[in-house]
Amino acid sequence: MKTRRIGDTAVSAIGLGGMPMSIEGRPDEQRSVATIHAALEAGVTLIDTADAYHLFADEVGHNESLIARALASYGGDTSDVLVATKGGHLRPGDGTWTQDGSPAYLKQACEASLKRLGVEAIGLYQFHRPDPKVPYEDSIGAIRDLLDEGKIQQAGISNASTQQIQLANEILGGQLVSVQNQFSPRYRSSEAELQLCAVLGLAFLPWSPLGGISQAAGLGTRFDAFAEVGAAHGVSAQQACLAWMLAKAPVVIPIPGSSRPETIRDSVAAADLVLSAEEFARLDAV
Repeated sequence: MKTRRIGDTAVSAIGLGGMPMSIEGRPDEQRSVATIHAALEAGVTLIDTADAYHLFADEVGHNESLIARALASYGGDTSDVLVATKGGHLRPGDGTWTQDGSPAYLKQACEASLKRLGVEAIGLYQFHRPDPKVPYEDSIGAIRDLLDEGKIQQAGISNASTQQIQLANEILGGQLVSVQNQFSPRYRSSEAELQLCAVLGLAFLPWSPLGGISQAAGLGTRFDAFAEVGAAHGVSAQQACLAWMLAKAPVVIPIPGSSRPETIRDSVAAADLVLSAEEFARLDAV
């Protein structure tokens, strides 16, 4: 598969988002492991997770542990796989999401993620979501400390504004490598952040690039242009969508969530789909 870069690391142009395998409607573990293995077999070397990807209060880190088990049971070489996880977003178990961006919590969360992933240093650790109760610079300062201590190899941020991207990069001394924001045909409000990442050379990781768990299957129905361009190439609307994202900037690395082997295989094929200038312009105008 074609590759792109997150900092000094070359990764597959399409990553795997692990969230659907651990929250509402999640499949059994056998299917989840088969999905992760299918991604690896297709050349995926970026897997995104978070300690908050779980259902119940007593299973924090469910997705991290699942990914660690799937990697351990894979028969092939996984030395080039970058597992990116996040901290600072919490799910108490009652269906709500909260934030804790305090330095003490972020360091505690990182230690717990290290143990669940079974690694000495996390390949990419991302501050999951700004906490309105904590100054942003304090939260990013904790990420900087984790870098300095060797607990994480690279640092990223998620759900960030252009101002927060610039501030984080400054606090990290130019060591920020990625920004993970929501971005899809139905959610285009991070265009400015995407373009800033392109200018700064930061990887931009669109989460829910196909519209989210409940919306991905109907993408072509809601957005005819993606279905029509996909049909012209003999591929799915979802593939056309991911190819459009890849064509927006060389720093874009979509991380579609998947819980079935066939859907991640379809997504991965988007890395080889080349759109004409006219097709790209049509999709970009949606």
